Parts: sequence; structure tokens; C-alpha cells
Amino acid sequence: MAYRIHVNGVARSVEAPADMPVLWVLRDLMDLTGTKFGCGVAQCGACTVLLDGEPIRSCVTPIGSVGAGKITTIEAIDKNPVGAKVQAAWLDIDVVQCGYCQSGQVLAATALLTANKHPTDADIDEAMSGNICRCGTYPRIRAAIHKAAGS
Repeated sequence: MAYRIHVNGVARSVEAPADMPVLWVLRDLMDLTGTKFGCGVAQCGACTVLLDGEPIRSCVTPIGSVGAGKITTIEAIDKNPVGAKVQAAWLDIDVVQCGYCQSGQVLAATALLTANKHPTDADIDEAMSGNICRCGTYPRIRAAIHKAAGS
């Protein structure tokens, strides 16, 4: 089936079955490989992208459910003013260790700071709880979010 979807500010057409996860549309059909496959059951957050500004797990979201929604991936998060602040803070705090989860972490943090300009530690913990970091960089993630909120 043909779908016209908006990804990173560009309307694109793709041929895919309605139940194909957004993750595979992005990675396999659009060659946007910044979004990672982690668990495949929406538990780790590595596949997080934004749909109309809200974080979703692209590994379980079928392309047929996206409709006219606007998808943002890590490849374009720097075009979002909040996303650019988050990325700068990530680099400044040196958050990344292995890096596998980081695109999902950055997108979740961007959604958080878009909705809540000055989150508390509890707000951060709640918003980021669906994103697992195998390397345990949670203190640096929290510090980077606070830094992005203050910049």
C-alpha cells in the first residue's frame, strides 16, 4: 500500500504493508538509520521517534496508524530549537558511552523539555523511564536535561 508520510519536515511516499512498524519504514525504506532497533516490544526506548511532538515507540507503531502525523527522527532533531539545546547539552555533559540508546534518549528529552521547560528530577525520571541505557549514564542524562532546560 502507498503511504504519504511527513518525516523530518518532508512529505514522502512509501510502499509498505499497513502493519509494517514505523521503525522499519524509516530504516529500510527511507535509509534513516539513526533510529535503533532494541527490544522490538516497546520496552527499551531505543526506537523512540516523535509523532506530532510526542514520543512513540516506532518498533510497535504500524505505519498505517500514522496518517497525517509528522514524524521527527534524530536526523532532524537539531532543526527543533529544543532538540538543538538537548543535543548541545548531551555533548557538553559527555552523556554518550556506547551510544546505542542515545537517539531515543535525545528525542524523549526533547519531548519532555518541549512540554515542561523546567522539569524536576522526578519529572525527568518519569519522562525518561521508558528509555533504558545499558551503560547506566542516567546521572549524565539528567544533568544534560537540566543543562538544556537552563540554556
